[in-house]
Amino acid sequence: MKQTQTKDRNMGGGLVGDNIGLNEEVIKKTCSLSFKAHNSENEPYISELFRISSDLTEYLVLSFPGSWVETDWFVRKSFGETKIDLAKFPLLKSVGNDETALVNQAFFNRFERLLKLSSFVAEVKKAIAEGKQVVFTGHSSGAVLAILATFWALEEYLYPTKIQIQHKSPMCVTFGSPLVGNHIFSHASNREKWSHHFIHFVMQYDIVPRIFLAPFSSIEKLISPVLQLLTPNNNSLTQDPIRDSVTCEFYSTVMRNAATVTSHVACNLMGSTNLLLETMTNFVELSPYRPFGTYIFCNGNGQMIVVKNSDAVLQLMFHIAQLRDLAQLSEVANKSILQHLAYEAELEESLGMQNVVYLNKLDDLPLSSGEGHDTDIAAALDSLGLSARARLCLRAAGELEKQKERNEEKIKKEFQDKAVPSMRDLEEYKSTCEINNGKGYYDAFKVQKEPKDFQANVKRLVLAGVWDEIIEMLKRYELPDEFEGKKEWIEHGTRFRRLVEPLDIANYHRHLKNEDTGPYMNKARPKRYRYTQRWLEHANRSPKAEITESTFWAEVEELCSWTSNNKPFEDIKERVLKLEQDIKMWTDKEVLTKDVLSKDPTFIKLWETLPQEHKATSCISTLFTVKE
Repeated sequence: MKQTQTKDRNMGGGLVGDNIGLNEEVIKKTCSLSFKAHNSENEPYISELFRISSDLTEYLVLSFPGSWVETDWFVRKSFGETKIDLAKFPLLKSVGNDETALVNQAFFNRFERLLKLSSFVAEVKKAIAEGKQVVFTGHSSGAVLAILATFWALEEYLYPTKIQIQHKSPMCVTFGSPLVGNHIFSHASNREKWSHHFIHFVMQYDIVPRIFLAPFSSIEKLISPVLQLLTPNNNSLTQDPIRDSVTCEFYSTVMRNAATVTSHVACNLMGSTNLLLETMTNFVELSPYRPFGTYIFCNGNGQMIVVKNSDAVLQLMFHIAQLRDLAQLSEVANKSILQHLAYEAELEESLGMQNVVYLNKLDDLPLSSGEGHDTDIAAALDSLGLSARARLCLRAAGELEKQKERNEEKIKKEFQDKAVPSMRDLEEYKSTCEINNGKGYYDAFKVQKEPKDFQANVKRLVLAGVWDEIIEMLKRYELPDEFEGKKEWIEHGTRFRRLVEPLDIANYHRHLKNEDTGPYMNKARPKRYRYTQRWLEHANRSPKAEITESTFWAEVEELCSWTSNNKPFEDIKERVLKLEQDIKMWTDKEVLTKDVLSKDPTFIKLWETLPQEHKATSCISTLFTVKE
């Protein structure tokens, strides 16, 4: 076959494999093994070790067979989604928003059965420990097992709290994969810098990657015959009026629902404030499924279009597969089935030609054939039949990505202008209270006797404003997905929370809000502290703490209230012991200092009300110089 190599648009020169981090020979191998696995349906997976001549790396490829049984695709609800098991996938969530990823329940059930195989777990663990490059792969519904296996391996073996080894991160290569989860898959994989581990090949008209944009009820009567048509090596693809009727209806139904989903998303991308958008979702249930990772669209002519923006991928899924003319319905519907089975032949041609276009500068895409300087990109968009509206949707996806970056730059500037000096002033206030007043800043702020206490409250409110704006942006996903995983913001948030939240608690109790509203931790803790606490716990891979180094004052106040009402110590003994153990840990780690506790009247008040025999054996008794 004639081989020509074109320039790498927008990314510099090189082969497609060099730019996605996986050798072309490995890609061909994964495709071959993906289809080979279909012939081993009695085996839960097949694996193969190999080396390639141009690479000294040893590869272990694990491929999973597809299933064409309806119950392995759908459960009996609109879209068949469920919350993912965070015990197995603790990172598949939005950290601050505490939003768990949704996953296709039928696919997840299959993966759980796979994970029970000790041979599979042992083979993956051994390969990673030996420094082999593990690649998970699959075609059709086998691909979703590869996706979930990759996430599982990344979480199970490749984090600081896990195995400490020199390793190669696993890769995932899929062919004609259905969508497996909601937007949190994209959000979390970007935050963890995992997105490049997932490479998805999709043919232009392949219906399978679009299926889950339609509710199960709309295709329930068609899904069984269609799944049989999608079975590799089936003999039912000859011209048949009944088969054509089924494929046409199935294609039309899926694409009609895809149009609804992508149109709604496009309106949001373009910043539409029309209330009809929100109203529509109250009447029309939209698919939660969204793409993630790197997508490589194959147009059937040997050309590959590489896209990494998940919003752009969703738009392309609809726009490149829609009809240009109603007369094409039968032809395109037939292609939507045939192309799902044609990946091996298509990849052989495409990887040989290396006619690759990278859609990276989405906000600068030409809106028509004659527009723009990059004729290769313009030609690629034309070959996909993209209308001006479709191109506007792609531009909007690129512009949203840029806007998120601009939002981060904006809050960085505001942080430097407002938060940094306010933090500096509050740290000085804390030191002054401890040195000059002989008591901690918690009680000084709570009493509010001096002008400096009032000024400290002003600074507290300034900081609350800055951080509340950040949190609101995060709630609306208006900041880059990577934001909550960035070390600098985790450190800023932790420092802010540890210094300022005690003042919020002091203010809460100063105004006796606890008597009207209830305990601070249950009823009043602001999101700016909940979010920043979750960031640190996520970064440290630590479980959620009920009482933290910034909220223990709320627990102290609650315990003081209990003891002041002459209620029995035995009723709160466990809480006191837990608090003392935590304080000992925090002081040992120098997160808290002795002076914060031993000079603060509120804490001393609690300490003095505790039974003498308890204090004598307390793990924090050495922190105090108070005379009994």
